[in-house]
Amino acid sequence: MTSSFIDLGVPADLAAVLARKGIESPFPIQTATVPDAIAGRDVTGRAPTGSGKTIAFGLAVAARVPAAKPGRPTALILAPTRELADQIRREVEPLAEARGRKVAAVYGGTGYGAQINALRRGVDVLVACPGRLEDLIQRRNVNLGDVSIVVIDEADRMADMGFLPVVRRILDQAQPNRQTLLFSATLDGEVEKVARQYQNDPVRHEAEAESNSVGDVNHMFWKIKPDERLEVLIDLVLRSGTVIAFCRTRHGVDRLAKKLTQAGVGAANLHGGRSQSQRENALRAFTTGRMPVLVATDVAARGIHVDQVACVVHFDPPADSSDYVHRSGRTGRAGEDGLVVSFVGKADEHPVRKIISQLKMREEIGRVDLDAIGEVKQVRVDHKRPTTDERQPVKAERPSHHERAERPERPARSERLTRQKHEDRSKREHTKHQQSNRSVHETGTPKPATPNAKSHEAAKPRHKRRNRKIGV
Repeated sequence: MTSSFIDLGVPADLAAVLARKGIESPFPIQTATVPDAIAGRDVTGRAPTGSGKTIAFGLAVAARVPAAKPGRPTALILAPTRELADQIRREVEPLAEARGRKVAAVYGGTGYGAQINALRRGVDVLVACPGRLEDLIQRRNVNLGDVSIVVIDEADRMADMGFLPVVRRILDQAQPNRQTLLFSATLDGEVEKVARQYQNDPVRHEAEAESNSVGDVNHMFWKIKPDERLEVLIDLVLRSGTVIAFCRTRHGVDRLAKKLTQAGVGAANLHGGRSQSQRENALRAFTTGRMPVLVATDVAARGIHVDQVACVVHFDPPADSSDYVHRSGRTGRAGEDGLVVSFVGKADEHPVRKIISQLKMREEIGRVDLDAIGEVKQVRVDHKRPTTDERQPVKAERPSHHERAERPERPARSERLTRQKHEDRSKREHTKHQQSNRSVHETGTPKPATPNAKSHEAAKPRHKRRNRKIGV
């Protein structure tokens, strides 16, 4: 195995940047792909999450990217999520700065102003989520005609999220003779089609994560009732210390985070419905240890690089084996041991068994076994865990739209207007009736009927009305 980045053809100034960060020995995927990428060849790389793909393509981009004009970047890195895009920017930026190049990231969930201003000032390496990038292209804030290097990261996730049609439209706007680097955990289906269509004689590399970069990860599948999941999760937090709990929906994330907080366990929530600043604050609270639990949807399954996550809990089972792998990959990183626990309800048993079979795992679905986890540590928990009798609802912050929806619904505006109109009409008729009665009492004669009021003549028998008409 190559012993240093210099041996891979990495320029000395870029290798020095890595050395200052304590990165001196390349991972397998870097050893396999960096020489070809720096040489300018199209590369297809398959490697699991956390294997060092970002540094691999970051070195190639920093080494080869030419200077750009304002609004016309020369290198483009596509990522499926905001978190991953920002993570890539942070890792590539020091490498690019060593070569006098500027890096910026554009993604949804935040305002256009700062991103447009950065493009106007000039960006050499643009890291982007496909949706926001296409918006900026349509607004004519960015032009991809000078892009000579394109990186597609987490291509399989792009396919899962339905981004590949947008990716194709973006690639069609870059230079025809560009260098295209594609990295993914899987290279089949739609990902393979994109590689065949947009890469020119690519060299393909597949590598597993380095043995010392992944610790011993223990997988457990527990049969559990829905009303027991919260208590078991709290016990896992107290025994493990740091937990990422995955839920299927945004509402499920908000609800679980609230229940954990009420139980005295600090929890940050992360999903696509939150603003970018809220997502950044939640991730910061978790990474700094202020909150021991991060409750998230699959948006946190990729691109969230947090070391020393003791446990991953599938509070809701994943949709498929790919999501299981990426969720579980949040623990056991940087050589640390990890634990993955799946909560399996009665209706979930069949799909979970299918995932176990697809991944060729030997684990079985069994009963809850907290004794196998270890003793209660009570570390990184904000409050003492109250007993059942001590638990009191905490004063909630401004309720989410889900919580507001649970309150009695206010009538629609049209219904309110109709109701008000009916009430006003009733009041008018009541007032007229009172005035008519008062007139009869005071003068002995009824008040003349208004044109809109019902005539007394209309109340007479038909034969009298008919006789009146003919002068009888």
